Amino acid sequence: MEKPMNSHRFAAITALALAFSMVLEAREAWSQEAKTKYPNMAPVDEYLMTDRNAEIALARSAAPESISRDATVLVLGRHGYETAVEGKNGFVCLVERGWMSPADAPEFWNPKLRGPICFNPPAARSVLPTTYKRTEMVLAGKTKAEIIDGNKAAFERGELPGLEPGAMSYMMSKGAYLTDDDDHNLAHLMFYAPPLDGAIWGADLPKSPVMLNPQFKGAQPIDVFVVPVGRWSDGTLAPVM
Repeated sequence: MEKPMNSHRFAAITALALAFSMVLEAREAWSQEAKTKYPNMAPVDEYLMTDRNAEIALARSAAPESISRDATVLVLGRHGYETAVEGKNGFVCLVERGWMSPADAPEFWNPKLRGPICFNPPAARSVLPTTYKRTEMVLAGKTKAEIIDGNKAAFERGELPGLEPGAMSYMMSKGAYLTDDDDHNLAHLMFYAPPLDGAIWGADLPKSPVMLNPQFKGAQPIDVFVVPVGRWSDGTLAPVM
């Protein structure tokens, strides 16, 4: 016959069960908060930078000065991105906002996000047009779903170009704010490719420095591979994952 459970053992099991339950509830609450913190677009002013020169400097900080000093620089205005500085090397630097995130990103509408980026010439010709298109729809008051659907439709109609070989970008700014989580930032390069199995790149495998970012999933046939680098654009050491 089985002996009655020892009272101390019963108490310990009850405490563990309660603790586990609390952890699950906390995780669920955090996940829900992340999804609902930015459910809709904030007022346009919250996405704009009032100091034009500061936005130019932040945009240029995406890449080493040897690249960004001769790049075209864009700033975001009430009617979309505008050319603030004409460049001569084919690179284009700007500060992206949250709506360039993947469709299911909980911070898609986070007005604090600032993503300095410098596109190389192939990316400036074939990826940057999507930034213009999405921003146009954002400023027209479209919902997230309408923006993603509009992005997809524009590509299918031929209003957005196909991806050029060799397209990549620099995101090495020490001043970027890419997420509310942790240190908010990561110095990295991004490489654009036709959709492939991430395993071909060794992406997201243990100890691999390559990560797959589903930035354009559901909107355009582009995969984005992220490679962290150990330095900021000014040459100082950056933490790596």
